[in-house]
Amino acid sequence: MKKLSVSRREFLSGAAALGFLALPGGWLFASPPGWKPKGKPNLVFGVISDTHLRTANRGTRIGANWPDKYFAAALEYFKKQNVDAVVHCGDMAHRGQVEEMQFHANVWRRVFGGQGPVKLFVTGNHDAEGAKYGGFVEKNYPDPAERAKHVLATDMAANWERIWGEPYEEAWHKVVNGYHFFGQHYPTEGFDVQKTASTVNACRGDKTLGDGARPVFLLTHRRPHLSSMDKAVRPLANTFGFHGHWHKTATDWNVIGLEKGRAFPRVQCPACHSSRGEAFPMMCKCGSGVSIHGGNWKAWRSRQGFVVRMYDDMLVIERHEFDNGVASLGADWVMPLGQRKPHPFSTTELKKVIGEPEFRKGAKLVFEKCSAPPCLRVKIPRADGNPDSRVYAYEVEVSGEDADKKLLKAVYAAGCNMGIGHEPNHGTTTLEIPRSELPPGKSLTVAVRPLTSLGTSGRPIITDFKV
Repeated sequence: MKKLSVSRREFLSGAAALGFLALPGGWLFASPPGWKPKGKPNLVFGVISDTHLRTANRGTRIGANWPDKYFAAALEYFKKQNVDAVVHCGDMAHRGQVEEMQFHANVWRRVFGGQGPVKLFVTGNHDAEGAKYGGFVEKNYPDPAERAKHVLATDMAANWERIWGEPYEEAWHKVVNGYHFFGQHYPTEGFDVQKTASTVNACRGDKTLGDGARPVFLLTHRRPHLSSMDKAVRPLANTFGFHGHWHKTATDWNVIGLEKGRAFPRVQCPACHSSRGEAFPMMCKCGSGVSIHGGNWKAWRSRQGFVVRMYDDMLVIERHEFDNGVASLGADWVMPLGQRKPHPFSTTELKKVIGEPEFRKGAKLVFEKCSAPPCLRVKIPRADGNPDSRVYAYEVEVSGEDADKKLLKAVYAAGCNMGIGHEPNHGTTTLEIPRSELPPGKSLTVAVRPLTSLGTSGRPIITDFKV
């Protein structure tokens, strides 16, 4: 056995305890010990973003290759959960067309009928500017007068009111079950939120706004400049932000942001996109600091959203995928309310509750030699031995005869952006290492360690392999 950064004793210690299975729905709350929701929630709302419904690449047909399937699936699930409201953080109309926004409204009315939950919607850059992207709209409507009829931004306020049946306000304030929501449509003038700040100031007379007993929610498409956000929310306690735009997968805990010196957290909402791709994986914080493989974002689908439940003493975010049935994306995120230091959503505190992914007892690596091009193919079994954690990536260390010449690799876990049980190939991850990169020697030792998106790690599998 070659000398590795991970020890054989580390690998063997406690291995017998890894025989339990990960059962769907058995994930514990990602919260401090003892924090469990009690009783009926005061407020339940769904959160989606970046649905990007659009007309066909050729012509003006809507929904041909960009169906409403996933948007409708999200709304149907929200309806089953009896949500009081639905948040949409923007980018509904991919090419900024009236028909695309109307398509959303048609789906909404099909699911909820004449009545329905409160709409907490903000527009995104595609809603406001999408008609300028790619030249598609100009090609389909070469006559400027005719084109103006189909572009939302020609008269966003009039189009919004006609399609959604509610006034369009650049910055708005709504109260749902006693909880305050402030939203600002795109553009936000360099991500400034002065309009939101003015709206907040106009509500100062409401005693429930600044008492700190309940969170105040801020909704925008792009994340505003934090200095501007500070000005808008400085007098408010328990402020919480939801933002879209970046299409980050909700399986990555790095989408929770809590900047140093600021008391309010923000969450980058995942996309509920109709295409096959459009999810951007975030860089896993691997211990070795090496580049991570398998990050071709075109293969990363994102049809995800949240259900948020508000209790007297905590906020609970449930993460779901809406593709071929509803599936959990992992442990719920739980934030106890009140003035707490350190903040429950700080990276330090999240690392305490994200858990350590572990391989099941007896899990083995599989090696294959490939010739075109010459490489070593390593097949890694899914590290689902700990039901309280979920693997996001693997760190791979290869050592040869010279212990000082080690190869370090990292690879995203197969399906780490998908719902539990939806991972391809039963979650087996394949890493191909060019033979030219392998350390010298007739035999190699390969160690694979499972990682979470925050970089916490479990015990490795360590295996010898003859080249």
